[in-house]
Amino acid sequence: MKAVVIGATGYGGVELVRLLDGHPHLEIGGLFSFSQAGKSYASLYPHLSHLEWTLAEMDVEAIIEAGEVVFFATPAGVSREWAPLLAERGKICIDLSGDFRLNSEDYRKWYGKKAATKRWLDESVYGLSEWFPEKIKEATLIANPGCYPTATLLALLPLLRAELIDPDFLVIDGKSGVTGAGRSTQQSKLFCETSENLRAYKVEGHQHIPEIERFASKIARKPINVSFTPHLVPMNRGLLVTMVAKLQPDVHIDSVRMAYEEDYKNQPFLRLLPEGCWPQTKGVQASNYCDISYSMDERTGRLTVVSVIDNLVKGAAGQAIQNANLRFDWPETSGLTGLPMFP
Repeated sequence: MKAVVIGATGYGGVELVRLLDGHPHLEIGGLFSFSQAGKSYASLYPHLSHLEWTLAEMDVEAIIEAGEVVFFATPAGVSREWAPLLAERGKICIDLSGDFRLNSEDYRKWYGKKAATKRWLDESVYGLSEWFPEKIKEATLIANPGCYPTATLLALLPLLRAELIDPDFLVIDGKSGVTGAGRSTQQSKLFCETSENLRAYKVEGHQHIPEIERFASKIARKPINVSFTPHLVPMNRGLLVTMVAKLQPDVHIDSVRMAYEEDYKNQPFLRLLPEGCWPQTKGVQASNYCDISYSMDERTGRLTVVSVIDNLVKGAAGQAIQNANLRFDWPETSGLTGLPMFP
């Protein structure tokens, strides 16, 4: 089956190309770009010089002819216009932007842009692979989760489902490599601004907050609000989330362990680390794994959970391909079996 990548020049797009190149059931049918059409892909990414692709101009008919599944690795505001045109023509669309993750009111508020039509917001399926596989298998339009929500929700949802934590006390600290901010040129992403520096950003409100709250509330079956602070870390890739939650009275650490094991015992990309072994970004680099560990503080009655992913793989391109595998009933690990890189 042929796959199309729209927005192939960004970090998420080139990661899709890397993973698709080794996929047993998918091959690249076309690479499309708004800003770099007509250029050879190798001129932008010399490490992929063996791929003799020229970036094509955006054209609905050309995209339809190029492949059966379309990945959007585009900035917010693009796929809301293009994905419905392709979905209506029978293409399976997997969107890595935030255009279909929220309702229209929240999207306008948090992204500051016009939302997609209600029909496609209602028909899209949230692609958190481990939690909504049955809906993903029937979807025409899949909203791939954001990187922070992926790491956060995978750590949080088993605790909410089992009603082990106080839903009114959730404090989340997120740290991401610079690729999480995209490939565009900004002063805040220059080497001299990021190297040997650690800083918080969007403290007043990150656009991933309503996404976390929406799907946490869905599993908890009650409104969930979180305190979330993201940070930019001077490394290329990797994302670490530390969550502090207040345990319900009389909850023992064994109940926490059972909740995670019950939800993730058959999940190939979720690794629950042994007690006392804390996740690190190097442990998942360039892989589709999510590593989780936790500890209970009996003095305060609080639970600390640490979750790590590669923001470009499990947080973007890898999860998108995992969703494609689910959608087409291929083994979930197809094209995603590479081990983490170390060091």
